[in-house]
Amino acid sequence: MKSLHIIGSKQMGGAERWFLRFLHALRSRRHDAMAVVRRGSELDSAIIGDLPHAALPLRTVWDPVSRWQVSRLVQRERPAIVQTYMGRATRLTHIRPGSGIVHLSRLGGYYKLDGYRHAHAWIGNTRGLCDYLVRSGFPHDRVFHIYNFAEPVRPVEPQALAALRARLALQPDDLLLLTPGRFVSVKGQRYLLDALAQLPASLSGRRLRLAMLGDGPLQAELRQQARTAGIDDRIIWAGWQRDTAPWYALADLVLFPSREQETLGNVVLEAWAYQRPLLTTLFRGAREITTHGEDAWCVPCDDPAALAGALRTVIADNALQQHLVAGGQATLQRNFSEPAVMSQYDQLYRQLTAARSV
Repeated sequence: MKSLHIIGSKQMGGAERWFLRFLHALRSRRHDAMAVVRRGSELDSAIIGDLPHAALPLRTVWDPVSRWQVSRLVQRERPAIVQTYMGRATRLTHIRPGSGIVHLSRLGGYYKLDGYRHAHAWIGNTRGLCDYLVRSGFPHDRVFHIYNFAEPVRPVEPQALAALRARLALQPDDLLLLTPGRFVSVKGQRYLLDALAQLPASLSGRRLRLAMLGDGPLQAELRQQARTAGIDDRIIWAGWQRDTAPWYALADLVLFPSREQETLGNVVLEAWAYQRPLLTTLFRGAREITTHGEDAWCVPCDDPAALAGALRTVIADNALQQHLVAGGQATLQRNFSEPAVMSQYDQLYRQLTAARSV
């Protein structure tokens, strides 16, 4: 089955990494899937391997030239499915009902919805998001819930891990905390820094080091916060990492301090996949997919004291860490494995293309 997948992001993030692994998974299942990305974006330069793709300007959501370019590409390729991701791509894609092409819009957030209503069907990556669409007047029989699947674990050679450990000047007894995510308000890093400032430099005889994987508009503010709090020497400002496997392999504990607005949180799935104990806030996505004390240790959002207390609890209890890892593995295999998720996409694509009169 032929499908076009259009995304207008300028920078890389969790959604863009999901986009890439989803398209590679489609191709591995013999789908004729093609990526359409914003020209000059980080995603444009990140397209690797044998993934067919096109780069379009994808300017503002109101740009008639960009809309015409999308339409021309769709007419040339004649896919069965055009799947758009987030607002820019969805607003620039308009496919006439009855054309034989299905416009499927995939949402990963609680967006303003006026620019999505013209699609023929919609995917939400959490049940809560699907409920939001239906409450907002979208037809329930054309709103579909499919979770993300976790990034496949990539083995890392021991010498590569040793080299990274040496570059970071990690000592054998250091405890490496890992928090991936763009430096934007919803990710809640400022509360994590506040929590770290409430802790001593060492816990359970191990020096605390925090690796912050990412960049973004709040980087300068976060770095100033760390300097003011006197904890900058505990932090590794790692920047954006295309390959996160070595970092997960070195990490002792994964932290995800997102705020209420976070929809799903791919970091949760990645922690489970890499078999690392997870400490997360109870944002709305985490309330849906995690169980406190079973597959994650959960605390309220925007609460540095609770984060600091949770760090003390989890770090001091090796048995608890092992229990969380085992629980995370079980949840991952039950709800977020690649075969389970991709089989749902296969079924949905067959269902939609069997009724092309949408």
